Amino acid sequence: MAKFINKLKLYCLDKGKTEEEFNSKVQCQNDKDGKGDWISYWDLDIDKPTDDELNSFENNANKEENNNTVDVTRRTAYGSWNEQLDEIYHNIDNWKSRIKKVKDDNPKS
Repeated sequence: MAKFINKLKLYCLDKGKTEEEFNSKVQCQNDKDGKGDWISYWDLDIDKPTDDELNSFENNANKEENNNTVDVTRRTAYGSWNEQLDEIYHNIDNWKSRIKKVKDDNPKS
């Protein structure tokens, strides 16, 4: 199940808002009372979404979350940029093969 905040962000982007607007004008909260996440601050000139509207972004939010996990895994496997540059300088073919394997082992949706 996708995170509330990610579905909310996709809703805002779909309504023409930028990530910057979303990050500065929307806040969510969870009171740990079993009721889940809720919008605690909303300063956008669009209506707050209904549950049905948010749920329509479930698949896209799941895809984005999965791809973010893949990105983190890939970055770790790639190594630092200076290690990669050194590897490219010394053996670009080895670097290409290694990077391809990392991508093949960690596909995006």
